[in-house]
Amino acid sequence: MEKIPMTPSGFAALEAELKHLKSVERPAIIEAIASARELGDLKENAEYHSAREKQGFIEGRIKELEGVLSLAEVIDPAKLSGTIKFGAKVTLVDEDTDEEKTWMIVGEHEANIEKGLLNIKSPIARALIGKDEGDSVEVRTPGGVRSYEVLNIEFS
Repeated sequence: MEKIPMTPSGFAALEAELKHLKSVERPAIIEAIASARELGDLKENAEYHSAREKQGFIEGRIKELEGVLSLAEVIDPAKLSGTIKFGAKVTLVDEDTDEEKTWMIVGEHEANIEKGLLNIKSPIARALIGKDEGDSVEVRTPGGVRSYEVLNIEFS
């Protein structure tokens, strides 16, 4: 199996979610199923069916998280330097609009574009890998070709 790159904070967040699911959500749903069973006929018991559906979701997410965490390769960006790679915090300027954007390149399971966490498999991240400050980058996105200049690279 292929290792999944992840930052220490991304790994910790997934571990915390797994712990919450196992110690809080799982016991709560087991209790909800037991309570719904006490209500009688299970064929027409909406509470029971809803709780079983939620249990399926929770168990599926637990299995997914356990799989991801078992394959995780935690990479500390603070120990890296040089050109853009996994863990880099990159400040770019759009060459057409002069709009500055800052993204950190992270693993796919911790990516969140609203928080500035860019999936390493995204078109923008793939185009940035190996570039240095001052380089110009053309990125093919679903919205068309965009041109960026790399202003700053940080590893922290």
